Amino acid sequence: MSTALSPYSSRYTAERALFSFLGPAFRIRGPEGNLRFFVKQKAFRLKEEINVWADEAQTTRVLAIKARGIADFSGTYDVVDAATGERVGSLKREGFKSLLRDEWVLLDADGKPFGRIREDSTALALLRRFLPIIPQTFHVTVGDREVGTIQQRFHLFRLRYDVDLSGADGETLDPRLGVAAVVLLLAIEGRQGDR
Repeated sequence: MSTALSPYSSRYTAERALFSFLGPAFRIRGPEGNLRFFVKQKAFRLKEEINVWADEAQTTRVLAIKARGIADFSGTYDVVDAATGERVGSLKREGFKSLLRDEWVLLDADGKPFGRIREDSTALALLRRFLPIIPQTFHVTVGDREVGTIQQRFHLFRLRYDVDLSGADGETLDPRLGVAAVVLLLAIEGRQGDR
C-alpha cells in the first residue's frame, strides 16, 4: 500500500448524525480537521454493503465493507481494499456478548482471529443501556497488547468518536482495518443511539 498520498493516519475524529431517516452519512477527519473518509449508508438494506469514499462527491472509493449474511445478529464483515481488490481482513460482531458489552473480533485475511475491539467495562456498558448519555470507550487489542482506543464524546445530536490507533511497542493495526472498524462502530453500534 503506497503511503505517498495515503488518507490513512493513526488519529481521527469520526461522526454521524443520530437521527437520519434516509440513511446516515459518516465523516472521518484527520488530526488537522480535513475530511479523510466519507460514507453515505443506504437505508433499509437487508445485506449490508458499505462503501468508504475519500470524498463527499463519492468519486474515489477506498474500501468496501461487505456483510457475509443477511441481517445477521453476529455478523461478519469483510473489508476489501477498493484499489487492489485485496481482502484486508474481517470484523465479526460478538452478538450475544454484545448484548451486555459491545465486542468485535478482528480477523486476518485468512479468517484467523488476531485481535479484539471491546467496550471498556460490563458495568458501564449495562448502565449505558439505560443512560445513553454515558460515553463509550472501546479498547483495540492485537494479541494481548492494546493498540488503540475509540472514545465517544457526548453530543446530543451526533455520535462522535475520537480515534487513536497509534499502536504500542511496535504493534499496530492495518490502517484500512482500523478505518473499517470505526465505520462499523458508527453504523452498527450507532444504531443503539437511534432507539
